[in-house]
Amino acid sequence: MPAARPRLLYVTDLAYQARGRRYCDEDVHLTSRLRAHFDLALCHPLDAAALMDGFDAVVVRNSGPVLGHQKEYDAFRAQALAAGTRVYNPLTGKADMAGKQYLLDLTAAGFPVIPTVDRAEDLDRLPAAERYVVKPKHGADSLGLRIVPGGRVAGLATGDVLVQPCVEFAYEVSFYFVDDDFQYALYAPDPERRWELRPYPATAADLEFARRFIDWNDLGYGIQRVDACRAPDGSLLLVELEDLNPYLSLDALPEEARDAFVTAFTASLSRFAQGVPIPA
Repeated sequence: MPAARPRLLYVTDLAYQARGRRYCDEDVHLTSRLRAHFDLALCHPLDAAALMDGFDAVVVRNSGPVLGHQKEYDAFRAQALAAGTRVYNPLTGKADMAGKQYLLDLTAAGFPVIPTVDRAEDLDRLPAAERYVVKPKHGADSLGLRIVPGGRVAGLATGDVLVQPCVEFAYEVSFYFVDDDFQYALYAPDPERRWELRPYPATAADLEFARRFIDWNDLGYGIQRVDACRAPDGSLLLVELEDLNPYLSLDALPEEARDAFVTAFTASLSRFAQGVPIPA
């Protein structure tokens, strides 16, 4: 049985360098707050498999892309699943946690996503465009992303990359959830400055859009970030559903909103570490 104060192994790469973001600052802040409620230890993602047996739950936060240590990450997943280790976010995520296949699946299912295909014979399913975005199926942080002219795209769509029309959008906006509960939204008014974020007043229609993807992923527990863009016709289109280790941009929030998020995160972790079932 978990102790009165659950023991958490908090997985983060404090040295990871991300464009426009300081992962280490976010995790220093979060862990300083969580220590009031949990017995807490931090470790690098490469050390998680060796250390996790001594804890009630493992929290994967700003651990960076797994591409640089895919073999070790796969071993960590396999070990955690075999042992029944509680990992937060749960390892059942169907979105970025499992690669980018979900963008193809959601496109085929008619969800409001940027239209996505992976083969040259399916390019006619995309809106005609002068330029296309081509990115790896297992990419992260825009690694390997290219923008190519329409005349070159067919030769690149070989099944191992994703192809999307290059959408001219007004801005990008992200919706942040803890479990199934909306917490806050942030947006980048300037499309050229993705990580210069401001609080965004989400409308009921915006939240209905975002919740479709939260409901589809059906995690129950965990932090998720729904990234979208505002298309020329005014609609929102999904860019990414981050369900592995989403950066939270807490420094862009006013103090009251940041505290409310930490409170919700702490409560969720407490229930999760103690094995409280997800309400039906």
